[in-house]
Amino acid sequence: MVNQYFTPNERALLPVLYHKAVKALMPVLHVDDAKRLRELLTQGIIDGHYVRNHFGMNMLLHRLETVTLMADAVSPDRSMSLALMIEPLCSDDYMPAEIIEKEWGEDVARLVVGLNKVGSLYDRTASVESDNFRNLLLTFAQDIRVIITMIVERLQLMRAINHHPDEASVKKAAAEARYLYAPLAHRLGLYAIKGELEDLSLKYSNREVFTRIAHDLNERKDARDAYIAAFIAPVKEKLEAAGLKFDIKGRTKSISSIWNKIQKQHNDLDHIYDLFAIRVIIDTPREREKADCWLAYSVITDMYRPNPARMKDWISIPKSNGYESLHITVHGPQERWVEVQIRTRRMDLVAEKGLAAHWRYKGIKGENELDQWMNNVRDILETADSGPMELMKNMSMDIYADEVFVFTPKGDLHRLPKGASILDFAFSIHTKLGCQCIGGRVNGKNRKINHKLQSGDTVEINTSAQQNPTRDWLQFTVTSKARTKIRQVLNEAQNRQAALGRETFMRRAKNRKLEVDEPTLMRFIKKAGFKTVTDFFASLGAEEIDANRVLEQYAEFAKPDEAVGDEKRSAEDFVMNVSDDEQHQETASKDVLIIGSSQIKGMNYKLARCCNPIYGDDVFGFISSDGVVKIHCNNCPNASHIRERYPYRIIPTRWSGSNDTAFPATIMVMGIDDIGIVTNISSIINKERDIQLRNIAIDSNDGLFRGNIVVGVNSTTALTALIRKIKTIKGVKHVERSK
Repeated sequence: MVNQYFTPNERALLPVLYHKAVKALMPVLHVDDAKRLRELLTQGIIDGHYVRNHFGMNMLLHRLETVTLMADAVSPDRSMSLALMIEPLCSDDYMPAEIIEKEWGEDVARLVVGLNKVGSLYDRTASVESDNFRNLLLTFAQDIRVIITMIVERLQLMRAINHHPDEASVKKAAAEARYLYAPLAHRLGLYAIKGELEDLSLKYSNREVFTRIAHDLNERKDARDAYIAAFIAPVKEKLEAAGLKFDIKGRTKSISSIWNKIQKQHNDLDHIYDLFAIRVIIDTPREREKADCWLAYSVITDMYRPNPARMKDWISIPKSNGYESLHITVHGPQERWVEVQIRTRRMDLVAEKGLAAHWRYKGIKGENELDQWMNNVRDILETADSGPMELMKNMSMDIYADEVFVFTPKGDLHRLPKGASILDFAFSIHTKLGCQCIGGRVNGKNRKINHKLQSGDTVEINTSAQQNPTRDWLQFTVTSKARTKIRQVLNEAQNRQAALGRETFMRRAKNRKLEVDEPTLMRFIKKAGFKTVTDFFASLGAEEIDANRVLEQYAEFAKPDEAVGDEKRSAEDFVMNVSDDEQHQETASKDVLIIGSSQIKGMNYKLARCCNPIYGDDVFGFISSDGVVKIHCNNCPNASHIRERYPYRIIPTRWSGSNDTAFPATIMVMGIDDIGIVTNISSIINKERDIQLRNIAIDSNDGLFRGNIVVGVNSTTALTALIRKIKTIKGVKHVERSK
């Protein structure tokens, strides 16, 4: 049975895609999984839980296509396959995680929850410019299978949005594919997916270039195929004579790769010679893999002159994602350079399906290094403070770079990106060693801390207990681990300075009997030109700004802006200066507030900044000297002062009618400093239909955090309900509205 969310064409397509997906997944599903899954999906369809994404695609059909693609591209396990299909049904009121765990197992439930978190964040904050994008990436890093699933899902989405009318969304998706998903796919060894993502990204972001290169390649196809056949024929004969069993084929490089070469070399297609590569795939037992690959290498280089500078030996030292292959470039017929890749059948499967192939071939090298990389990703996400784009830059910094291989004095090998310094090497061994590094001995010679390393160098690190990281170190470090740890140490030092500054500020304010209101202080700090609260208090702690002078400025800033002059005047003497522009900008809906008599219309008013009243608060009006009525809460910190000094300016005010306007409200949250707590809080807020998350400012110290969350709400009732939900989050100790 299919509900109204399906068009006639989709109804016809559904059984076809379902049977295709089940057939692809049969090798990993349990005996009764297919039947139970069909029943579950049918009920989900009936209940209307498979709706459309923001591109207008039916989510069930999209997931069926994605799971079929995943079965072919990465050989997923049972949990990944089922989680991808079940996740759209996961919700507190329909199918909570507890039910999924009971029916399908703990592993499936864990992946469903991970995918659900990613989806809830991504639906609301798809742009890489979003502040919540860090939380999205952090959710990625909890289980590597979530990363793989989302990469494949993104590839299926990219395939489906060609010529979609929403060009802005298509270009946004293309940018994310290029700068996030393709690097992740590359790092996990999913080279085919990485290449297609980059090609589609280029196609959607610069269709003219993509079409031109594709057209030029197509025109040269016959000549290219003829050249490949002429190159392969004698090589095939020689390899067979050597007793090898193999397949040999040629493949054209991806369009995005060709475009990168055109830009880098400042050439056109006619002068890019390595447009294709020859791949030799040898069938041989595991114990003879290296020997047979080197035998093929010897045969080919005897026939064609190799270029030593283009030699890449990923067999003796595999890449950290498990990739193994010999890459050589030889001088072929017609004076053309040809790249030849030599690998075994097992190596080719690892190269094509990346990490998934590790699960099939147990014991293959690389898993420990991959785990280390995942931990490094978590470090970056947990400690970075410079925004989403810098996060992505750090994550991809080690991915595409060429590698250098450096040895310790004991002969241990370390892999680093090209351009790595002695300091990068020190941090790769241990964080403490990096923090205390003052230089090193490279091949027996003393070198400075910023000395760039070369493959084959033997490095011994020199340290000093008095050494501490400085911001200058970020200028010559290239590894994400080193840069992340340096920032972390610098941030910790700044936080200590900020704690001292806060204590000084609060103590002196108390001595002056000056009450410090948090929201007012936040506005004061922003007006003073500081990006964060920590920067402000750190400057105080370092005595870069004078605490007494700052307190004087804050006291002046915190004064009610309405309290101007002491002259005794009657409220009726104030003239209401209401222009059309002012009323449009400063006045809420006529039906929201009744000021004074209900017969008085068109009064110009503002909501007071000192207490930020929202619909439902007990309020009063205060007529300022410029004729604008300032709306205050009855429990405003300045209310008693205003009533005492200016009773003649107070005008009765009450809320009226219904309200569709969103008012800003600040919630103060305190609790245990846990990595996922911000994600949980933002997730709850984003699920509220009539509440918008506007800003989050978090400070942490000694295992505790204190944060101010600004939301847009339409009533005190909605705000009270939200506060009640936030209190239920594990680790949250105190929640209250801040004024």
